[in-house]
Formats: sequence, C-alpha cells, structure tokens
Amino acid sequence: MLSLLLFLLPPFFLFTPAWTLEFRYHNNHEIEQYLKQVSTSNPDITHLYSIGQSSKGQQLWVLALGVSPHQHTVGIPEFKYVGNMHGNEVLGRVLLLQLIDELVRSYRSNETWSLRLLNSTRIHILPTMNPDGFDVADKDCYNSQGRYNGNGIDLNRDFPDAFFPLSSGCYHVFQVQAVIGWLRTESFVLSANLHGGAVVASYPYDNSNGGSELVGGASIAPDNDVFVHLAKEYSHNHASMYRGNFCIDSRPFLEGITNGFQWYRLEGGMQDYNYVWGQCLEITLELSCCKYPPARELPALWNDNKKALLAYVQQVHLGVKGQVFDGSGEPVENAVVEVRGRRNICPFRTNQHGEYYRLLLPGNYTFTVTYPGHEVLTKTLSVPYGPDQYSALKHDFLLRRIAQTTRRTVGSTTQTDATPTSNS
Repeated sequence: MLSLLLFLLPPFFLFTPAWTLEFRYHNNHEIEQYLKQVSTSNPDITHLYSIGQSSKGQQLWVLALGVSPHQHTVGIPEFKYVGNMHGNEVLGRVLLLQLIDELVRSYRSNETWSLRLLNSTRIHILPTMNPDGFDVADKDCYNSQGRYNGNGIDLNRDFPDAFFPLSSGCYHVFQVQAVIGWLRTESFVLSANLHGGAVVASYPYDNSNGGSELVGGASIAPDNDVFVHLAKEYSHNHASMYRGNFCIDSRPFLEGITNGFQWYRLEGGMQDYNYVWGQCLEITLELSCCKYPPARELPALWNDNKKALLAYVQQVHLGVKGQVFDGSGEPVENAVVEVRGRRNICPFRTNQHGEYYRLLLPGNYTFTVTYPGHEVLTKTLSVPYGPDQYSALKHDFLLRRIAQTTRRTVGSTTQTDATPTSNS
C-alpha cells in the first residue's frame, strides 16, 4: 500500500527540498550538506560533483541543473556561475544557493520560465571556489583577510595570461588547476564569476601588452560587442547597477559596466583565461560595495540580483550553434569555426561531439570552417535573437573532402584520375 501511495504522489511532493534555505552565511560544511540534500531530493534535474580540492583538502562542489544533469547533451549549451573566488567576498555564496533554490522550486511548481530554461540549458553552479579563504575571512567590509587561498595565493592572479604567458605565476595551485581541468571537461559557452567590493559588471580583456587590442585606454576583445551586451544585460536587470557605481571608494561606471583593463590592469585573471583558452565568454560581477555585507541585508541583495542572475543565464542562447560534419557525414573534433572580423587569439574549435557555439548579436555573419583534408567552407548566416526562444540559431556545416589526384600508367600512356568529392 505504501509503495502504491508513493507511486501516486506527484513529483513535486516527492522532491520538495526538506531544508528551508535561510538568508545567512552558511559555512562550508553546511553548503556541502545543502547541495547533497538538493541533489538527493531532485535526481532528475540535479547532479552534484566535485571538480577537485582546495589547498587544504576541501572539496570544490558543483551542482549541475537541467533535464539531463549528469552529462552533456548535443545542442544544449553549458553555463556556469562561480562564487567566492576571493574568500572574503562572500555575497556570491549566498546568491548562488538562493539561485539553486529558486530554480528547483520553480521547476517543481511548473513555472514556464524555469521549465524552458532547464529544458534548454545545463547550468553548473560552484558556490565557493575558495572555501579555505572563507574560513579565515574577516567580516569587515574592506579588510582583505581571507582573500587568498590557503597558501596565500590570489586565485584571480594565477591563471595563464595570454598577454604575458611566461610571467603570470606558476598557476599550479589546486583551485586554478581544478577550474582549468573543468573547462577542458565541459564545453562551457557562457559564465560569470561573482565578487564584491564594487557594483559593476566588468568584461574582458583585463590585461594588454600594448598591442592592437589597446584602444582608448581599454583592452578590446574580438567579441567586444557581445561582452558589452552581456554586461548591460546584467546591469540593466539589476535593481541599481545600471545607474553607475554608488560605492564611496570607487569611481562611477556608465550604465554600470566597464572594460576590465580600463578599470585596472589585472594579470592572470580567470575571465580572460575562460575567453582565450576555454572558448567561454565570462564576465566578472561585482555585486556589493561591502565585501562581507551584514546578514540582515541579504534578502534585499537577493532581490536586487535575482532577475539579473536569471536573465544572464538566458543569454547563453545568443548567436549560432550546430555541428561540423566531415565528408563521410561524421561529426569532427577540432574543426576551426571562425567568424569574419573576429580574430580570436585562439580560434574557436569544435568539441568532441563536433559542436560549435558562437555567441553573437543579431545580424549577418560570414563563417569560415576549416578541417584537415577538407575544402574550406564559407557561409553567411542571418542570426536572430535567440534568448527569447531559449535557443540559438541551429546550423550544421557539411564539409567536402579535397579531391585526391592519383596517377597510373597504362602501357606507355600516363593517365590522371580525380577522385570525386563526397557529401556535397
């Protein structure tokens, strides 16, 4: 009888979280327990995994959310949020836990926006990248105690740097290694990392070596138009960020956004690494003037950021996505998919499923696709605005093999044969 009753109960009843999430600062153990509870209670839409350990051996837990949370699905873009990179900048921990709660509860309540988002997107949330720093963080608004990891390293200065590759540290600390490995494991398309100490959305580049990327005091990325759009998408959906920074110790920011380098030069940063080597467009979100806001302010800060956090995830559906197929009709890895006029330091390549994702604003774009042994393919596409439909434009590229010329001798006559190409 009990088994029959359980069978008849709706999914919402079975999987409603038992833990009511409070607005307070949960310690690392409490975060781990909460993530495990959510994952256990919602196995159909969540998957908990660790990307590695901190320098003091604490797990770096990530919760994936989506209708296929355990593994990548072809055509479904991967998105991530990273919080608490600096241990004393703590608001991100709270916001990301609240975001998890919001996504799960809304999905269980059959709210249309949540159903569409989780059916079309796989969302990865790392509430704390620096649990060791949090453990020793000072609750003062401006004190830097807890900023660094357990070995005294600033994690946001320890990534390989495209502009000074030999001088950006050894980038061997555990948390940085874990994130680099994470980027190699998942084909992330869009990301943001959450900080504190200002109220602004900052976008690449953070660094420059004085080359052609340096324009008017800013270090301009090839996808600058997209980055500006992404930063504005967050700032204008935030309760007040779009008005410009109102923090007493920071300058104002027009529309609440800034080019990273134009704000201040940063070498070895995570957002530049994501973009240059990970093919993942990432921005940095500074979300509170106070690095460790009083707990009483947390409900209001969640309300300030809730709409923006959700709107930003939806931007993963900008542009174009699809697969590249070789002359035999098989999807190919490492095909180069370039957009004319965007000279990326590392060209975007297809993943192990032959997939590519290019975040682009609406307009006409000419793509060039190259793969060894095949003709270069050039195609112009008209790209609509995808986020409202929860899907980028889908377009597959079918390549032709290069004609192979062979020579054979018949008697005293030499003949040339052209092997026909396939899969036109």
